[in-house]
Amino acid sequence: MDIRGFTVHDLWIEEASEIDAEYYASVILDRSEKKLLAMLSRMGGMDVEEMAERDPAALVRRHIEPGAELDMDTAREIAREAQIDDDVIDGVAELLMKLTDVALAEDATLIEVNPLIITSDREVVALDAKVTIDGNAVFRHEELAELSDSDADDPQERMAKEKGLTYVKLGGNIGILGNGAGLCMSTLDVVAQAGGKPANFLDAGGGSKADTIVDALEVITSDENVTAVLFNIFGGITRCDEIAKGIIEAFGRMQIEVPLVVRLDGTNSEEGLALLAGANLPDMHQEKTMLGGAERVVELA
Repeated sequence: MDIRGFTVHDLWIEEASEIDAEYYASVILDRSEKKLLAMLSRMGGMDVEEMAERDPAALVRRHIEPGAELDMDTAREIAREAQIDDDVIDGVAELLMKLTDVALAEDATLIEVNPLIITSDREVVALDAKVTIDGNAVFRHEELAELSDSDADDPQERMAKEKGLTYVKLGGNIGILGNGAGLCMSTLDVVAQAGGKPANFLDAGGGSKADTIVDALEVITSDENVTAVLFNIFGGITRCDEIAKGIIEAFGRMQIEVPLVVRLDGTNSEEGLALLAGANLPDMHQEKTMLGGAERVVELA
């Protein structure tokens, strides 16, 4: 089955639960406050986000100070404020404490239990959960890294990860490669301003070498939706002649069937542009400015 764009690869089967009530509980990283945020509601189920928008008071929120744990008294207070049934307040509070402990111990940015159910025997059960671990902390949790389901990843994002590239798929038709996150984001904006739809965000990083450019082109052009690619490189620690060598090498190692627009500026840009001009690559176009490159790639795409 395809469920909202996700293909089912695995199936979990368990005994059905006799449900008396469905609650919602979560611990998330609130980036604006730089703290963990515990949340609890007596209104669990599919539409908890919409419910929270309609009735903010139905979702009780409590920040946890950095370095602190959620104690039982505070957890009970959250449960009472959420109007949890009296006979299960302790059970719900204990589970909320455990979620916080796990979030701290495992470097989680999200632990969401929905529904948190009360059975007909008045037991508190985490029936379904979603857990997100901070990718930058996985090196501390080798046992969690083994749980990664690469089959569920987007094929381009999986390939980029294997090659050590920073890549996000966006769904448009214009491939984007820049060096530096700020320049990449600016490039996305300028391409959109020119009327195009970016297919991806790909940051080759500072100091990119020829091999990195080959890898990046392989990832971008493996997306069948891409009909043109824009290279927007500003050379600081990155040498534009290395970028040019990477583009030339990529044409020698793979079949590139879409037009490339290249804007090189900064360190060794004249050398890089001369290398590209001398290589006489098919369907490769040079532009001097970012806006000019964006307009040209939109036209070609």
